[in-house]
Amino acid sequence: MSMTRRQAASAALAAVPLAFAASGVAQASSGRRRTMHIAGDSTAAQKYADAAPETGWGMALPFFLRRDLPVANHAVNGRSSKSFVDEGRLDVLLGEIRPGDVLIVQFAHNDEKSADPARYTEPWTTYQDYLRLYLDGARARGARPVLATAVERRRFDAGGRALPSHGDYPAAMRALAREEGVALLDVQALSLALWQELGVEESKRYFNWTATEQDNTHFNPPGAIAVARLVVRELLRTRVLGPRDVRRLDEEIPESWISWPPAAA
Repeated sequence: MSMTRRQAASAALAAVPLAFAASGVAQASSGRRRTMHIAGDSTAAQKYADAAPETGWGMALPFFLRRDLPVANHAVNGRSSKSFVDEGRLDVLLGEIRPGDVLIVQFAHNDEKSADPARYTEPWTTYQDYLRLYLDGARARGARPVLATAVERRRFDAGGRALPSHGDYPAAMRALAREEGVALLDVQALSLALWQELGVEESKRYFNWTATEQDNTHFNPPGAIAVARLVVRELLRTRVLGPRDVRRLDEEIPESWISWPPAAA
């Protein structure tokens, strides 16, 4: 069932501290560092040693940001905009977010799974409704929400043309960004163009292709670094970040900079 805008806003505002709700505008604390938060799925998430060389683009994002602009990666494997909320993960994120922070929201890969009612959303109704929870929740806390269309899978037709795989979800997110007046990072369009530029064979070097796996959804270190670079360029283009906030955009990033911490026991 599609949520109404009022229901969505009420859910997002339920945990807002009283002082923020009363003032309507929350100002950034003096001297506090701004944090970049990520809400998303496995394509962005932190990976651990048992999953190497699989790499989420969120792991590479800090390489392109100034040292005093930390990243809090809340993305989790297998989550949709709906299941992330239903599992209470958005509540946890909103409990950590502070005035002046930025929240990047990227979902669609798992929202598309129509056979799974725990994750499925319909692009033009429930998908947009759930995304509004992230937007309203961040705004209520004085943070800036940013929508990012889902990074594309590696998929080509017989003629070598890179194919989109996310149906109406990118269009629905673009429309929502216009309606809500929030910045849009069009990672779907940019990544599709990148895979096309690289071609069928060269693009394999950016995905988690190993001796035992041919994964056309998740990245290895070069792929995660390439997508993180696209994300930061979009953050600059949309003026979410300024030139002083970024670094190394035109530099080669060594794969060895990627590390996978031990998996939790």
